[in-house]
Amino acid sequence: MLRPPGPLLLPRLLLLLLLQFAAAGRPCGPSGLSRDVVLGRLGANITLICRDEVPANVTVQWQVEERGAAVPGGRGRRLAEGNVLLLRWLRYEDSGRYVCSVGSRLLRSLRLLVEEPLETPQVSCYRRSHDKDVLCEWPQRTKPSPGTRAMLWVKRRFTAENATEQRCRYFSKARKFVCRVKVPPGTEDTKHLVVSTCVSNSASGLAGKDKIITLSSVLKPDPPLNVTVEALEKAPQWLRVNWSYPLSWDPRFYWLRFQVRYRPEPAPAFMEVDQVTTTWLDIRDAWRGTKHVVQVRAQDEFGHGTWSEWSREAVGTPWTDPRDFTSEKGPFSSQFPLEDDSYEVTLPPELFWEDRADGADGSVMEPSAHPVASPYAFLVAGGSLLLGIALFVGIVVRYRQMWWTGRQRGTKPEGEGQHMLVPLGLPRPPLSDTPLLSCPTPTAPGTLHITHLDYSSSRQ
Repeated sequence: MLRPPGPLLLPRLLLLLLLQFAAAGRPCGPSGLSRDVVLGRLGANITLICRDEVPANVTVQWQVEERGAAVPGGRGRRLAEGNVLLLRWLRYEDSGRYVCSVGSRLLRSLRLLVEEPLETPQVSCYRRSHDKDVLCEWPQRTKPSPGTRAMLWVKRRFTAENATEQRCRYFSKARKFVCRVKVPPGTEDTKHLVVSTCVSNSASGLAGKDKIITLSSVLKPDPPLNVTVEALEKAPQWLRVNWSYPLSWDPRFYWLRFQVRYRPEPAPAFMEVDQVTTTWLDIRDAWRGTKHVVQVRAQDEFGHGTWSEWSREAVGTPWTDPRDFTSEKGPFSSQFPLEDDSYEVTLPPELFWEDRADGADGSVMEPSAHPVASPYAFLVAGGSLLLGIALFVGIVVRYRQMWWTGRQRGTKPEGEGQHMLVPLGLPRPPLSDTPLLSCPTPTAPGTLHITHLDYSSSRQ
């Protein structure tokens, strides 16, 4: 048994029919060419045939209309006689109605259209800031015919409302069609919009694939302006990059974040710096005395949309000391590419030039075995040598002191450490009739005279 359709099935079917009707209500170009229309391409040759069979005794006359329908014997520019008309190197001016006749009797009328083949639109949309309209564009490989029309329709997704129609304009220098989409005030940035395109001429029409966008996803700022590169004094490896906001972006409401890329001119690849929120940047690893190429691009501060195009290239060279020998020879870099596209410092630039002792200008210089030495190198080498000598002498003196102290403690004189007997008084004289102590000889005042004590007589 078949179940009755649910309560939501009918509204869904009705919405689908409305969407198909809205899409079908936008025809793209003519539905088809009539049988009397002949299509020719610019610069090509084309053959027009009057009749399949014509009697041999009749003369067929060709003519092309001028300001109105061409009638036999009427106003028209005569071309040639014969059943076949050959037109070489077609131009847009060759478009028109061609008729062939025999006398006053019309045999056939053909409409010639000289058109370039149409190209299917590959549309892309962008918005230069939050308060600007949306611009949609697509490129063209060849210049379209003068009568070519390009149209664009925009509507909200999943709605049956009528789409807004916009006429597109072709820019010959840029070789692309550009359409401006008016954004109603108060439109949410996250609402999905459906963009449809069509390009047509008098012969045919082609519709592009529908594109679904949001106002935030198509946000794409213009490139930064006034990019400059300056050298910083007494900083041979620094460069300061300055730039300004694009005129289409108002920084009072929304900010931008920037990305900077730079390279020295000998290097093929760029180095990039992300998440820059200011309008200036200091590059601290620039090559000495080498010209650098710098570019900047911008994106919404919250990462909405895509990056802008890179700005114009700006060049700058780091500061060089006027006393530096390399400044007299011009820019020089001692960094050379390796096999893995990296760069490494190899030899100092002084090894590649010879000191100009003869003072000849314009002469070819050969490598010299006596490079110019810097006074700072001598100062550093002399100070290091003196410091090393002083340190060596201190170590030697300290070592000798420690060696002498250890020797004194290890080798002691004889009797050191033993107790010595010291007499407490003079010994008593021997009992003899002859005194052993002789009287001192008178001496000068203040002179101490010690006589010899004779202990030759021993006590009996």
